[in-house]
Amino acid sequence: MKRYWILAGALAVTLGALTVAMLLGSASFDFRRYTVHERRMQRVLREQPTADRLTRGLADEGTVLLAVAVTRDAVETEASARGGKRAAEIREKGARHAETRVYQAGDMLYFVFFDAAGLMRDYTCVSR
Repeated sequence: MKRYWILAGALAVTLGALTVAMLLGSASFDFRRYTVHERRMQRVLREQPTADRLTRGLADEGTVLLAVAVTRDAVETEASARGGKRAAEIREKGARHAETRVYQAGDMLYFVFFDAAGLMRDYTCVSR
């Protein structure tokens, strides 16, 4: 009987350690993935590309343009449909800018905001 409890305890500790390792690995991967996309968009923002130049550049890398929103209602629709936890931030930034474009880069969405002259002014990354 004592051997049974030792084996059960060892199994519980092993499963617990495995669960913690998997959770930490998953969290680390998500953090790394998000920071890679964030840094990418920060570099692009420093160049302040036009909407067309950014769209062509991202398309060359396989990033797809999903939507172009130029009205508050269109921004609201996109923020509600795709913004997830960052929908409020997208609505606020979209209200300040003339155009919002939504791109899909793998499992990440880029909400990119352009001024009236068509220059990139801000962005928000949203994990899908």
